[in-house]
Amino acid sequence: MTWHHLDTLLTRIRPHRESLALVIDALMIAACWNITYLFRLGFERWQNARPDYDGWVLIGVIAVYLSVFVLLKVPKGMWRFSGFGEIQRLTIACGIAGMVTAVGVLMAQLVQVPRAVLGLHPVISLMGLAMVRIGYRMLYEHMRGRISGSMHETRRALVMGAGDAAKLLIAGIQHHGWVVVGLLDDDARKHGARIGNVPVLGPLDSAARWAEVHGITHVIVAMPSAAPERRRRALDLAAATGLPVVTVPTAAELHDGQAVAQVREIEPEDLLGRAPVQLDEGGISECLSGKVVLITGAGGSIGSELCRQVARYGPRRLVLYELSEFALYRIEQELTEAFPHIPLVRLVGDVRDPEHLRVTFAQARPQVVFHAAAYKHVPLMEDDNAFAAVRNNTLGTWRAASAAAAAGAERFVLISTDKAVNPTNVMGATKRAAEMVISQLAAQVAAAGGRTRFMAVRFGNVLGSSGSVIPKFKAQIARGGPVTVTHPDITRFFMTIPEAARLVVQAAAIGEGGQVFVLDMGEPVRIVDLARDLIRLSGHTLAEIPIAFSGLRPGEKLYEELLADADATLPTRFERLRIARLDDRGQDVQTLLDWAAARSTAPDDEVRERLAQLVGEYRPARPAGPLTPDR
Repeated sequence: MTWHHLDTLLTRIRPHRESLALVIDALMIAACWNITYLFRLGFERWQNARPDYDGWVLIGVIAVYLSVFVLLKVPKGMWRFSGFGEIQRLTIACGIAGMVTAVGVLMAQLVQVPRAVLGLHPVISLMGLAMVRIGYRMLYEHMRGRISGSMHETRRALVMGAGDAAKLLIAGIQHHGWVVVGLLDDDARKHGARIGNVPVLGPLDSAARWAEVHGITHVIVAMPSAAPERRRRALDLAAATGLPVVTVPTAAELHDGQAVAQVREIEPEDLLGRAPVQLDEGGISECLSGKVVLITGAGGSIGSELCRQVARYGPRRLVLYELSEFALYRIEQELTEAFPHIPLVRLVGDVRDPEHLRVTFAQARPQVVFHAAAYKHVPLMEDDNAFAAVRNNTLGTWRAASAAAAAGAERFVLISTDKAVNPTNVMGATKRAAEMVISQLAAQVAAAGGRTRFMAVRFGNVLGSSGSVIPKFKAQIARGGPVTVTHPDITRFFMTIPEAARLVVQAAAIGEGGQVFVLDMGEPVRIVDLARDLIRLSGHTLAEIPIAFSGLRPGEKLYEELLADADATLPTRFERLRIARLDDRGQDVQTLLDWAAARSTAPDDEVRERLAQLVGEYRPARPAGPLTPDR
């Protein structure tokens, strides 16, 4: 407990660190002045051989030294980190102060002050001051070793939040290279209290002050159950310290089995400040439990999360349909480990291959189909790959949906995008055409007495999905920048991958056929603001990691929409889930499908012309100038 008391004492006096450093330095300079006299005159004469005015000279020497120290910011140095840089600064300061002192004494003609004292005092003072600092560092590291079990303090944390999560956090990380110095909480009743022997220092908005006082290296946000708005405010205050920010898992992640002490980096979803969509768990379970579920594009960002979400509801069999062998292997390994009781059917297949789809659906007899296979990268599909986008996104949807209807599937859910609204790019136009495929098939199957219900789910950009801006931003920050943003005013709707997958399974449970579901995703986010947040939360400044604007890419809009202007929306019993009723009457998508099926390639201009004939709101955006690299 002695070491804990010492740590508490040092913590309490640290706000006065600079003043105390000056006092200790002054005492050491005075002691070294006397040691110099002792060295020069010996024990017999070092007191009585001094001039009568030596006391006034000593006061002047101390004043000169301290003035030089303040000018060179010596008191701002943290003694527990003392090393070569600190000794170098002391050497310069003592040299300057000793020279000024010697010149002053000589100019004042104080001839009784020994010249050897003037010459030796800076050297002996440097030795004394350095010994004090190195001795403090040795004591401090020994104290930290006795408290935390490690002689090396690499991470010194300030925790935002003083609730149960903070208590569990302190107990879990104190012996794993972390030292929790203090807690912050807006509850004034907790200020001055101690949780897990760690003091509650003040409110959340005092983080920057305490971080400087205590030499904090990391800020941990430990507010897993707080409302998203409160968590976002805490993250903003933590970022204002200029230090790396980490967080404990959210309430949902804790429910999934993560431990509080498993601190992680800030993820983009932490920045959204939005409550998750509330689901009808009972309805979803009734839709999926004990059923055969087939997912196309099962290894992609959305497809793989759909696999995880669907597996939670206990399907009778899960059929994974994926073109990429590696992606299929990866999700198959994950599901086998996490859900060993669920039988998996793993198929390498292409949604553009009608015969393989027919055989697959006939053998598997899926009752619920999630169609996530798509080409989604806007600039990549805009030039040289436009026909591939039509074949995969539109024709592939028709073939997969037709196979589902022929096999008697109960539900078919298409994954769509906000880029399908008033599209300006090929990718968005092909997804809007895919929605038309679903609408037309729903009408045809219903007229023929079929039972398959077709529906689509439209959402915005998915945080962390392959090719999205977030992984790119993180990689660019790790490389030291710059972070590239296409335009300072560009905005996007964002949602997390789990949110997107939950929306899809909810739509499958409540969809009646021929509907497009959309999520009220709040306000759009400026991409440049997201980039700034990630830079700040990584502990960097915009001066260290600059943001560069590269210009809009082919087919890219400044902003996206979730509903076209002419669309009418209807509410569902879920607060933020709505149904878009789209007027697809008179639209003959079959002409485009027959044209795409009859050939293996086509020029980009012809593809755009065909899409424009079908999708009336499609307005191709063709920026002038050379192609901007996809960054």
